[in-house]
Amino acid sequence: MADHITHDPIYDSVDRDEFDAMIEVERYARRTGAFDEIISATVDHFWDPTDPVYVDFEAAPLDLDQQLIMPRDFTVELNCAVADRLDEKQQIQLGNEVTRFALSQILHGEQGALSLSASLCHVLYDPGAQEYAANQAREEARHVTAFARYVGVRFGTPFPAGRTLRNLMREIVLAPEVYKKLIGMQMLIEGLAMGAFATLHSMTEDPLLRRVVQLVMTDEAFHHRFGRIWAGRTVPKLTPEEHVKVEDWAAQCFQTLLFNLINAEQKQQIYPRFGLDWQWVRGAVLEAFSDEDRRQAMTKSTNIFRVLIKTLLHAGIITERTSHIYAQWVDLPELRREAPEVAGEDVADAALEELREINRGRKKIGRALKAH
Repeated sequence: MADHITHDPIYDSVDRDEFDAMIEVERYARRTGAFDEIISATVDHFWDPTDPVYVDFEAAPLDLDQQLIMPRDFTVELNCAVADRLDEKQQIQLGNEVTRFALSQILHGEQGALSLSASLCHVLYDPGAQEYAANQAREEARHVTAFARYVGVRFGTPFPAGRTLRNLMREIVLAPEVYKKLIGMQMLIEGLAMGAFATLHSMTEDPLLRRVVQLVMTDEAFHHRFGRIWAGRTVPKLTPEEHVKVEDWAAQCFQTLLFNLINAEQKQQIYPRFGLDWQWVRGAVLEAFSDEDRRQAMTKSTNIFRVLIKTLLHAGIITERTSHIYAQWVDLPELRREAPEVAGEDVADAALEELREINRGRKKIGRALKAH
């Protein structure tokens, strides 16, 4: 039997195959209003990746043999002995292939979020919680469309999902326990995504990527908030035994992502084109970048792993039991003093204002057309 660890009725769930529970007469009257604000706000941040009014995928073509999408600092391979084996053109090509890999993993992550949200629709018993999950599934679907189009325009095809991301997403999507779905996707992977998007938005030299990321962030900020609502309503009520289970699972996921998400083994299909062996690349990267370099990188507010730690810390999931796992990388007291908002929410807020104006104008056009 699944251990759902439910302490608030709005997160009650049923078995994924127990459809009869969904059509119980009394169920319809128990709808929570806890997510109404997030649900209703979706009209403000609506956007359509197939409509050039929102994002024009035909604009600003790039020559990927001549121009980097992300600066050299983004690509660890270009800041170690790997670069010494490549000429200038090959360095640009390798940098863009690493970016292609990163964006491919984001695309797969968005598909994972779509499948996860859809799976929540099958198990969440409260109609309001179920409506929120359905709403998020719709938004994740447009992210899949947007990143698939971007990768198609710039690279043709995405790389396959890395083993680490694939295995974690499979575990989360198929998990019967709602707490694993919400911590794993809504807090960890969505938190990671917000950090990644903030980094891409601030660093990319491609205006098309910056626009796509900006629009996606308007949705992701709300998705991350859904996870925080769960934490606020659930974590303080956990029994000591339940907290240990939740805390240990979150720590396990964090360590898996930290050490395996984007290492050379995950990216090994990139290197043969450049005559490079992935194991040699891994050694060159490890020789050039120490744990101290990793810690220094985590002082930046947009660092994806710093965002993950901050999310877990402010959710009350990290205690003295596991603090040593995170304290070796970041200053936990400093993170506690920071506001709970994660990197990228300011970008999302600015884009939200723009989308309100676009959508307000389109509504006026629609009303005018109906009048005639």
